[in-house]
Amino acid sequence: MSATAVSAAKPVQLGLRENWPQFTLLVIVNICVGGLVGLERTTVPLIGARTFRLTDDLAVFSFIIAFGLTKALTNLAAGALTARFRRKQLLVTGWFIGIPVPFALAWAPSWGWIVAANVLLGLNQGLTWSMTVNMKIDLVGPARRGLATGLNEAAGYTAVGTTALVTGYLATAYGLRPVPELIGVIFVAAGLALALVVRDTAAHVALELSQHTKPLPSTESTTPAATFARTSWHHRSLRGASQAGLVNNLNDGLTWGVFPLLFTDHGLGLAAVGLIKGLYPILWGLGQIPTGHLSDRLGRKPLIVSGMLVQAAGFVLALALLDTPLLAGVLSAIALGLGTAMVYPALIASVSDHAHPAWRANALGTYRFWRDIGYAVGALVAGILADALGLNATVIAAAVLTAASGLLAARWITEHDPGR
Repeated sequence: MSATAVSAAKPVQLGLRENWPQFTLLVIVNICVGGLVGLERTTVPLIGARTFRLTDDLAVFSFIIAFGLTKALTNLAAGALTARFRRKQLLVTGWFIGIPVPFALAWAPSWGWIVAANVLLGLNQGLTWSMTVNMKIDLVGPARRGLATGLNEAAGYTAVGTTALVTGYLATAYGLRPVPELIGVIFVAAGLALALVVRDTAAHVALELSQHTKPLPSTESTTPAATFARTSWHHRSLRGASQAGLVNNLNDGLTWGVFPLLFTDHGLGLAAVGLIKGLYPILWGLGQIPTGHLSDRLGRKPLIVSGMLVQAAGFVLALALLDTPLLAGVLSAIALGLGTAMVYPALIASVSDHAHPAWRANALGTYRFWRDIGYAVGALVAGILADALGLNATVIAAAVLTAASGLLAARWITEHDPGR
């Protein structure tokens, strides 16, 4: 009997230990997912400014707006699509959509091609990242959601940061294009190959539903529209998580566009900018392993609130120390990375806690919609403020918004009822 047949004959169980081979495969898949988007962190804003001679900051940041809008809408659709398609089918589809991205970034003849590539990248990220996190949550069950999401996001964002760091050094040695972007071909090929091997998790969802301690209330609709409204506003804790997720990724979208321009304006080279842009998501990624575990032990809310305030402090550091730009960039990246690591897995786990398994995929899709619309909002706000008031004012605005979001999270989010 083949290994596949033996595995298929085993009874379905929930838990990280019981499902570690599939969980590990999904971790590796998400490394590829993060690596593909990491291609853009260091070089693309500079490609807009230097290669295509864009002088308007909003025009430079348009690729982030395209990415953020597409990814957010795809996240929202992904929750509904899981009712019609298996998670594995959506994961594989996402990788097929991502195939043209590294080639377009490497050889785009105009800025419009870069923006179009980011529409495809948003579709790719919305499907692949959504499915990896949903499938991991499916595998481990309710007891280890924080750790599962922490490991998932750690894999993805460590890959984002490492790729940003590598592309900075490649750009210094070989120029902004095409060499730095072509490493994305490796991520696409590996991600697609592994996605074809991963098994679907429908049986694990069915098992958790059968074991759930509380039945779905008869008045609680599971439709995408009802879940969107519940997650976005009606449910206090889900509302708090959604707004915090939006502001968190607003920060990321803003730094994605602003920091390369800010620090090159103050004399740093591509390698130094790559270090700053790489350090932030690397710490964000690796930090989520302990913080995801801590959110299971200490609760979600303490990490969410304190993490938002640490991020706000990171923006303050970027400006307060700007006379020594490398120190400013590194310390800001450390604070932003650690603060985001505290927030990210706790927010996803909090949404999972408060959502019934019957509508959890749609709730996660809605949360991820609001979180990733933050990329577009951040780039739009950054472009408008930078053109009107300058890059420094944009960073100040980010600090104020982040602190305010942390205070709203403190007011709205509550810890989950373990019986729910």
